[in-house]
Amino acid sequence: MSHQEHVLGIDIGTGSARAGIFTQDGVMLAEAKTPIAMHRPAEHHVEQSSTNIWRAVCSATRRATEAAGVAAESVTRMSVSATCSLVLLDKAYRPLALSEGDEPWDIIVWMDHRATIEAAECTATGSKVLANLGGAMSPEMQMPKLKWLKRHRPELYEQIGYAGDLGDWLGFACTGSFERSVCMLACKWTFDPRPGHGWDHDFLDRIDMADVIERARLPETALPVGVDLGPLTEAAAADLGLTTGCHFSVGMIDAYAGALGTLGRSLTNAPETRLAVIGGTSTCHIGAQPSRCEVPGVWGPYPGALCDGFVANEGGQSITGALLDHLVAMFAAGSAFGDDVHGELSKVLLERLESGDPAPHTHVCPDFIGNRSPLADPEIRGAITGLTLDTPQESFIKVYWAAATALVYGTRAIIERLNAHGYAIDTLHLSGGHGRSALLRKLYADGTGCRVVLSEAPEPVLLGAAVAALGAATKGDVLGVAKGLSPGEHVLEPDPAMGAMHATRYQAFKALYAGRLE
Repeated sequence: MSHQEHVLGIDIGTGSARAGIFTQDGVMLAEAKTPIAMHRPAEHHVEQSSTNIWRAVCSATRRATEAAGVAAESVTRMSVSATCSLVLLDKAYRPLALSEGDEPWDIIVWMDHRATIEAAECTATGSKVLANLGGAMSPEMQMPKLKWLKRHRPELYEQIGYAGDLGDWLGFACTGSFERSVCMLACKWTFDPRPGHGWDHDFLDRIDMADVIERARLPETALPVGVDLGPLTEAAAADLGLTTGCHFSVGMIDAYAGALGTLGRSLTNAPETRLAVIGGTSTCHIGAQPSRCEVPGVWGPYPGALCDGFVANEGGQSITGALLDHLVAMFAAGSAFGDDVHGELSKVLLERLESGDPAPHTHVCPDFIGNRSPLADPEIRGAITGLTLDTPQESFIKVYWAAATALVYGTRAIIERLNAHGYAIDTLHLSGGHGRSALLRKLYADGTGCRVVLSEAPEPVLLGAAVAALGAATKGDVLGVAKGLSPGEHVLEPDPAMGAMHATRYQAFKALYAGRLE
């Protein structure tokens, strides 16, 4: 057993909870993952259980600690990155179930779009809070979801004693603290962390949510990422297999942890040219500069959401890896590629690409559940065009190729929007599952014309959570910590020979949106 001090990073994703044990200098000793359950009671409704997630976090933590061969008392700091799902607790701080079942389904998952109408009503106010949201409210944010509950489930809304982002809830579950992260409050709750701003009570009055501050136990201030939230309670320490000597640092949304783990070492060097791309189930695009940039259709600007001294903008695509998974499930021919469908298709398509466009007439609009950025339109739906009477396997290969390129062209459209409003992006810092795909790595470089920087960190999102955990020792200077811990990286340059093909495909991609991307 090692008796040095260690750090625990927790990442709660859409489908699993992961735990990583790190040394003080950012080396990951071990990782463990536990699946988490998902419930879909109706169309556009997606729910999870905080009870199930707590079990998953505890299981992953215990197994990672054991695998790392470290003593429980050596883990002295922890923090979290998590999806921006909404946890609901009653007035006794027990799970407040939206749906009954084997688990108390008390979480509205980030991708849940039940509140599309309520989001449109928020946008229709024309409130100044929209200047921090790219001009439009998304149904993936928390105020529309809570407004939906108040309208459609008033008896449930009346019982709320706590409502919080998943990462803030984990801090509460571990320490009992009701404080919130500036990352969560600024990005998903319409809280403006600039001095003299805070909550816009006029906006809350106009959407009939004046009571939400008290009901959800929302604070009047937000804590910086990485500052100390407090020690683990005895109950939390026992469940996690740790000790009350472990302190919890204020965490962040998972995409921002990925950005910190990959972009942190470079953020002070021409930040306007850099974009963190965190690609998994969905894709988030995070840029940050010292100055404020308002970008239509791109969330933010969010001061301090990534780190002090920088103002972040966040573009996004609601389903990316999830779309590729969906296509594999939708086409029977997907079963012909074995257990690693994506890996096998990557090999096939890279080989075909050497002879030109593998499917020049097949195109996909990838926004099956709406466009987050740059159009901010949740009503857009997906489309597949250019199909012929190929064999089922050949049709599947072509559609998969068209979808993979479309995901990258969605990123290209976001880059163009950012570059028209204060950025000059030519470098992508890629992490997440997309960074492990040889096909997607090449497409991101060739399809956007940007160089792609790939971190040598095995798990950049977990590293970002570990950086937040270590931030307490520097009073929240997570950027300074990140610069000191960031591992090496290598660069993939775009292939000029692919430029003409992607230019042609990108024009066809934009045509699917009837001129709205021009």
